[in-house]
Parts: sequence; C-alpha cells; structure tokens
Amino acid sequence: MFANRRDAGRQLAGKLLTLRFERPVVVALPRGGVPIGFEVARALAAQLDVLVVRKLGAPRNPELGVGAIAEGGAAVFDAAAVARVGMSQAALDATVARERGELLRRVERYRQGRARIDLSGRHAIVVDDGLATGLTALAAVRAMRAAAVSSVAVAVPVGARESVALVAREADEVVCHTIPAQLLAVGHFYLDFAPVSDEEVLVLLAGGGDLDTTSG
Repeated sequence: MFANRRDAGRQLAGKLLTLRFERPVVVALPRGGVPIGFEVARALAAQLDVLVVRKLGAPRNPELGVGAIAEGGAAVFDAAAVARVGMSQAALDATVARERGELLRRVERYRQGRARIDLSGRHAIVVDDGLATGLTALAAVRAMRAAAVSSVAVAVPVGARESVALVAREADEVVCHTIPAQLLAVGHFYLDFAPVSDEEVLVLLAGGGDLDTTSG
C-alpha cells in the first residue's frame, strides 16, 4: 500500500537506481504518472518530460479500456475487447476522435509551447501510477520507439501480472514494484488516490519540489 503517488514514486525509484548511470529521461504519463515520475527523476538526477496518452474507453463503461492513443500518433487497439463489448467501427472512430481532441488539449496545456526533450539515442523510463490493462503503457512504448530511443523501460508502482507480461513483449524492461495476486483497481493500492490536476502537473514539470507530499 502506498500513501499517495509521491510516496509510490519514492518507493519505485529505489528499484531503478542502477538506471541512473544510463543518463535516462523519465517520461511520465499525465496526469497520474507525473507525481511518480517527478520523484523518480529526482532520485535518478534525470530529466523529466511527459508523454500524453489517452485510454479509449468502451461505450457505457469508459473505465474499460479497449485501446489507447499517444502523442505522436502511436495507437494500440484490443480487438478482442472491442468485439466483446460490441463496439462498432463507427463508435471506435468517434471515441478516437474525441480522445484525440483531449490529447491535443493536454499537449498544449502541459507543454506551453516548449518542445519535447529530444529522445533520440536516449534511455527512456516511462512512468505511470499503475498497469491495469497495460494498453496506455504499450502505446507509450510504441511512441518511444518512434522517437528513436536507445531503450525504453516501463516503471510502475503496481500492475496486473498479465498486463506486465503484455508490456514486457515490447519494452526492453518492465519494473513493477508490486504485482498482486489480483488487481481489481490500481487505486486500491493507494491510501490517497485523488485525481491529479493540470495545475499540479505544471508545477511538477517546473520542478516544484515544495508541493505538499500528502497531495494526490
């Protein structure tokens, strides 16, 4: 059990210390991955950037992911999940269009005109607050490959065993602090899993280490 995302980031960082010699770039998935990525980057003396990724939710059950899209155009679709929920191609296309609009809004909000860190030839560590289906992390890995990274690791505080295995097929390494026997929801492993605001993301990206560590 983690007190909150900042605590989870500090605990996760302890399993990543050997990577500091690779001069990695920590790439956090907003919003929830940013407080964790901030702590990991601080522990590794690494640069911190974000990669905006949006989950594609099923109709009438948006928490059930059927795919994910990432900044830069990378995408992942779970054909079995799409079929299982009876999602038509038109509904899938509409969901992609809606989430792409929100993705672009967040890119503009978080980057504020700044360019992404050049990841070409660098070691990237993709950080999120957990792996439920693993689809968003998988989209992030593909986005990192498109950015010509030297290697990409995915690091999370908690993840479902099957999702860790899914992401491990494409990432060079997956570091998961806790793999429970059963993961019903990522938030069950945090005492405080309050939503992270855009404002908190911006402060952390600016290096705001004076934030109250009890916040989500």
